[in-house]
Amino acid sequence: MHYETLAADLDEGLLLITLNRPEQMNAFTVTMADELVDVFRWANEEDAVQAVIVTGAGKAFCAGMDLSVAGNVFGLDEGLDPTLKDMREQPHRPEIERGVRDTGGRVTLAIYDCVKPVIGAINGAAVGIGATMTLAMDARLASNRARIGFVFGRIGITPEACSTWFLPRIVGLPQALEWFYSADILTAEEAREGGLVKAIFEPDALLPAARALARKWVEKRSPVSLALIRQMTYRNSALSDPAQAHEVDSLSMFYTSVGDGKEGVAAFNEKREALFSAKASDMPSFYPWWKERSDRR
Repeated sequence: MHYETLAADLDEGLLLITLNRPEQMNAFTVTMADELVDVFRWANEEDAVQAVIVTGAGKAFCAGMDLSVAGNVFGLDEGLDPTLKDMREQPHRPEIERGVRDTGGRVTLAIYDCVKPVIGAINGAAVGIGATMTLAMDARLASNRARIGFVFGRIGITPEACSTWFLPRIVGLPQALEWFYSADILTAEEAREGGLVKAIFEPDALLPAARALARKWVEKRSPVSLALIRQMTYRNSALSDPAQAHEVDSLSMFYTSVGDGKEGVAAFNEKREALFSAKASDMPSFYPWWKERSDRR
């Protein structure tokens, strides 16, 4: 795969995506958004990918939107007058897709839809979309040089990339509001204390730690089980009634119990390692269950 703003390297099941505009501190562009959506969709469909790690080239993770471009720096069409009805009923109409939809949101939704574990390795500055794109990832590891900021209020805009959905679920509503309101630049330690970052490492140890965590999550695991666990945890936790989660849990248990679950039980009883044969693409027939409720991607 060749990208203009990214590097993507697959090694023994781990896909390392590197934001690759180091001279611009990996500042985010519409092209980068399109390429991130593309690579995550590819990773979703490629059975050789077991987990994904995202980091930045050079000293920064992502310094936010590239504010130096001409016109509307967010790539939006200022000649439109969009409504919620447009967003809900016609999100893929070209003028809405390209002229209204938040580019960062398209990225986080692609990450959210991924059936592989995703880890952010925040190696330096992660500001604006550089911070919010990590919220759809399953864990954030940080270099001790990382600086993270939800700085939207400083430039008179609002949080994007679905961050008002993700951040309160990760750190709690009061902490999310504090960070949004203050627009402070957080140290890695402040982000860890607030519950955003899982662990902090010396710069040279960051990627090895991310790879080790990814391998811990995926080795000797059923890809179908992991895929369902990821999607069930994100989607079921947002449901209004646990009975709705029970519906999905029941179908998931049923289909995994007659699939890789048989091998897992046999291996447990025989005191040996399981040899799971299913692939992440071998999803049960009820998947994706949420499409019956909504399809707005």
